[in-house]
Formats: sequence, structure tokens, C-alpha cells
Amino acid sequence: MRIVVTGGATGLGKSLAIKWAEKNEKIKICIAYVNSERGNETVHELTSLGADAFFISCDITSDTDVGKLASTLRTKWEGVDYVFNNAGVATGGSLLDETLEQWQWVCDINMLGMVRVSRAFLPMMKTQGHGYFVNIASQAGLPPIPYMGSYNAMKAAVVGFSETMKLELAPDNINVSVVCPSFFKTNLDESMRSSNPASHTMLKKLFAKADLSKEDVANIVYEQVMAKQFLILTHKLGKQAYLLKKLLPSMRYINMMLSKTKAMKKAMAKQSA
Repeated sequence: MRIVVTGGATGLGKSLAIKWAEKNEKIKICIAYVNSERGNETVHELTSLGADAFFISCDITSDTDVGKLASTLRTKWEGVDYVFNNAGVATGGSLLDETLEQWQWVCDINMLGMVRVSRAFLPMMKTQGHGYFVNIASQAGLPPIPYMGSYNAMKAAVVGFSETMKLELAPDNINVSVVCPSFFKTNLDESMRSSNPASHTMLKKLFAKADLSKEDVANIVYEQVMAKQFLILTHKLGKQAYLLKKLLPSMRYINMMLSKTKAMKKAMAKQSA
């Protein structure tokens, strides 16, 4: 088995790589990441588990880097079985808090980065006659979280993109899953951009209160991917929120969310005071 994980040296990406290494003998793992120190540390951990692992520096906003990643694996492995489109960043703030620069930044990483990587590896999968894309979205891409407009929009785009990939690639024996976790204990807040300090505080509190760890999420993802589940919802409350949005009349759902938004706005104003 040959897998590549973008953003694979930290957070959920690292936990996914470790989970696949623990579950599969003779596995080959490529960690694609922007920080060489973290990348090499992760490779050392994977090697200690028996994996044949290596690190390659890759910025998924760079066509050159992504092209080099694909060509390296084509030469080294002659193909790839799983591509984990995991690399991503966080953003927060109201519509007026978030600049267009911030919107462009998160779009280039969370959405277009996934498109670049998928386009780079798809020809390889078509040639070998099989493959699997695991796209990491977020619960925020289903029922959105107030004051995270750009992040919500990009993760919703990932869900839509994944659905399209699923339909287009099925005839080529290429599978797709999209993962929509709620908040879990990780370090995504390290990359967060927001001009509103209250957004940073809110996000850190949500991460701290999470009932699942990144290892818990990785274990759920492994089980669901092995079952070839398309939409992977990792949290019980996330599943409930998704069902509420699907099943409730639209105005009843909006009114329910409005009350929650007012409470969130009040809490953010208190933090900013």
C-alpha cells in the first residue's frame, strides 16, 4: 500500500499516517509538508512503526511543488493508492472582519490546494486502474459556524468538490471519501488568521472543550474508509446537527441557528471588551 498525506506532519494528517502505518504491514508513506523539521520527525515515528516512509517539502499552493510531489512518487513508487488531501488552515471573523486577502489565502490552500493535488495524482490512478482520494473537509462545511464565513465556504466547497469527484471517477475504479469532523483536540489554531482577537479565543475554547482527540478521529476515519463510506461524520453532535439541517423546515432551522448566533455574538463581544 502506497499513501501520500498532505499536511501530514502535524494534527490529523500525522495521526492518519500513524493509523495507516499501525494497521498495514509493508506500507509506504510519503509525508508532504511545508516544515522539514516536523516532516522528518514524523518520518522517524513512522519508520519506528515499520513503515517505509519519507518526507518531501511541499507547499500545496505551488504548482511546481505539487508537480514535483507527483513526479517523485511516480518515479519512486510507480503509482499511489491513497491520496489524503489533508493540508488546511483556519480563518475566522465576521463578514467585515475578514479581508479579501484572507478569503483568497484560505481559498488557495483549503480549496485550490486540494484541486492541484487531485489533478496531479489523477492521471497516475487512471493509468494503474485504481485509487482512493480522502478529502478532509469539516463539519463547518455542512451546517456552518457563525463568524467563520471564509472557512465555512471553503469546506462546503470541498464537500461539493468531493461529491463531483465521486461521480466522475467511479467509472475509473477511483474511490472518494470526504471527512467532516467537528472540533477535536489538535493544533489547527496555530495557522488561524483573524483580525478579531475574540475569534482566536473562541476557536481555542472550542478545541479545548472537544471530546475527541485527533487519534480518535483518525481511528474513525480509518474504519469508515475501509468500509468505503463516502461522507464520514466523526462526531455524534455533528451527525445530529447535519440531520437537523436536512430534516427541519428551513425557517425553523434558521430560527434555531439565529438564537445560537446571538449567544455567540454576545460571548465574542464580552471577550473583546
